[in-house]
Amino acid sequence: MKSERLLSELMLLQGYGRLSTRELAERLEISERTAHRDMEALCMAGVPLIAHRGAHGGWELEKGWRTQVPGLDDAELQGLLMAQPGALGSGRLNAAAQRALDKLMAALPAQSRMQAESIRARLHFDPSGWHMGEEDLSMLPVVQDALARDRKLAFLYTRADGDTRPRTVDPLGIVCKQMAWYLIARAPAGMRTYRVSRMREAVVLAMSFKRPARFNLAAHWKRSTAAFQNQQRPATATLALSPEAVRIVKGWHRMRAVTKHAAARSLPEEWLIFEVEFDTPRYARFVVLGLGAGARVLAPEAFEEEIAEEVARMGQGMGQGIAQR
Repeated sequence: MKSERLLSELMLLQGYGRLSTRELAERLEISERTAHRDMEALCMAGVPLIAHRGAHGGWELEKGWRTQVPGLDDAELQGLLMAQPGALGSGRLNAAAQRALDKLMAALPAQSRMQAESIRARLHFDPSGWHMGEEDLSMLPVVQDALARDRKLAFLYTRADGDTRPRTVDPLGIVCKQMAWYLIARAPAGMRTYRVSRMREAVVLAMSFKRPARFNLAAHWKRSTAAFQNQQRPATATLALSPEAVRIVKGWHRMRAVTKHAAARSLPEEWLIFEVEFDTPRYARFVVLGLGAGARVLAPEAFEEEIAEEVARMGQGMGQGIAQR
């Protein structure tokens, strides 16, 4: 409709400053003749437009003037913010779009502006990184509903290893990383990240929760992704291995024999010491724990402590299982 097009042209002039008739026409996919007539219509309606002539001319709003944006309903406001500049990636386009969105937010009525800021605090775009296939986003509208109303969310979640269990969480925000969406939520065991495509049977509960006063979604995502990427780095551990363990590890991992190690004197006679390379720290834990008594961690110290703690937890779990019988 013409009224919507005129408002869009005003928003473009507010966001970008001076624009030529050609630039307005290209952005709205209309003819230059139509764009020129629209500018004349705005002038006749009392909008203080300045027409600049010449090769670098164009249309510009009088300095200090701004339009009042009509009220947006919930769907329109959510749709606008779902297309926030972070989805464009980095660079000049992102920066320009961010300036335009900030100006538009400033022109909203107070109530709509508060609602908009609430939505923006629960939505973050991360344009970098992981290659994804097609995502099942059928649960995304339910997640958005729970976020908008600060209600607890219950759903079935399938982890990467195939384990499916029910979850009930306090949803704090959603992050779009390329085409994948993630829910950041507070679970009984602490902050957790859930991939929306792995959620099923999501239900918004009647129970509300109090949102953490100083929670910053973008900052939390930055910390959690840094920790995740740190877990994906290659890991090297110095291990003392039994002959059987050497045969198992040798076929799957790069190994370098270590001679004249101080721990050699305390090892069984046939044991050897190696530096072993693993794809990730998590896989290193899996392999070492699987070797059982056939392996001892000599370095790094943090990995040695981690394995010892895991063995202790396994022992406690076995003890509780026996007691229950």
